[in-house]
Amino acid sequence: MQRIGSLAGAAVLSPVTPARAGSPALAVLVDTTLCVGCRACEQACNEVNPDLPLVPDTFFRDASVFDRRRRMDADAFTVVNRYQNPAGDPAYVKFQCMHCLQPACVSACLVGALTRDACGAVIYDESKCIGCRYCMAACPFQVPAYEYASVLTPRVRKCTFCFNTRLADGKIPACVEACPMRVMSFGLRDELIALGRERIRNNPGRYEQHIYGEHEAGGTAWMYLASMPFEQLDLPRLGYHPLPGYTEPIQHALFKWFLPPLGLFAALAGIMWFNKRKAKQSGEDA
Repeated sequence: MQRIGSLAGAAVLSPVTPARAGSPALAVLVDTTLCVGCRACEQACNEVNPDLPLVPDTFFRDASVFDRRRRMDADAFTVVNRYQNPAGDPAYVKFQCMHCLQPACVSACLVGALTRDACGAVIYDESKCIGCRYCMAACPFQVPAYEYASVLTPRVRKCTFCFNTRLADGKIPACVEACPMRVMSFGLRDELIALGRERIRNNPGRYEQHIYGEHEAGGTAWMYLASMPFEQLDLPRLGYHPLPGYTEPIQHALFKWFLPPLGLFAALAGIMWFNKRKAKQSGEDA
């Protein structure tokens, strides 16, 4: 296999420092108008994650994958899809974990297997995971995948923002570095928002007048610029309120007062009472 080396295509707004607690929140701005669908980001992601299956280089040059919409799965943390643009050339969009500022997956996890580092990466500790998959149901972007093929040790799988493989060593994410078209800009989130607004202001006919991810679901670390409505690019229309704000009060109240186990015990007691009563009536009728 040919390994992708460091390319000079990445746009880095601020010096990269190793990820650690208290680090400033890092982010990526994806300018989809620059993407040509080369899929170098897919290959770089595949190669930097040692437990992803290595596939032939020819796979990443196979344009037939654009004939269908793909989503991330247990063997692919990054995918690029193609969308028809009535106003011009096709649009290509890269998808990965959005690394939300207030992640619904982290909120839904009962055992703390998913956490958000101060640098912005949402990371996963498989040693804590109990396989409930609540994170999959909670994610509005349908990102977390599950290793259904692994019977004994299944894991939840998703992009980690290259937290352990690169950010911790002061390097930028592999997909950002590998992109020859400089589609992705990496740096502090506030600086990237300013960059996105500047591009929109300087090229009003080129972009939708919005940075996707600046506010959606409370904000995300991965943000997008596009030349067509984001809903047409499979980026869901979401409110600006963080999703955990809707679910946590109910969830915390339920578990605070032990309502789930109490409800279960009450249901079981009701079933036992009903069965005993039915059996007693049957005996009396006999």
